Amino acid sequence: MATVKLTEEAGEQINDLPQPVRRRLLEIYGRLAKWPNVSGAKPLRGNLAGHYRIRTGDYRIIFTIKSDEVIIWKIGYRGGIYD
Repeated sequence: MATVKLTEEAGEQINDLPQPVRRRLLEIYGRLAKWPNVSGAKPLRGNLAGHYRIRTGDYRIIFTIKSDEVIIWKIGYRGGIYD
């Protein structure tokens, strides 16, 4: 089991999300707490190598793993999340 944490930026981004997306995000928290047994998480490449993403509808959650912590650092719409 892992501890799921949010960066300050990710915490602010949650407040901008529609209510249904926030509910789905809470489900993803539960899934991420079971790291590494998480389905749907994919490693990123290029300048985001070392990070992972998981999707919920048209939104993406970008996170990193540090020992037994899952750190969510960015949450947003799929179009601009990788910039």
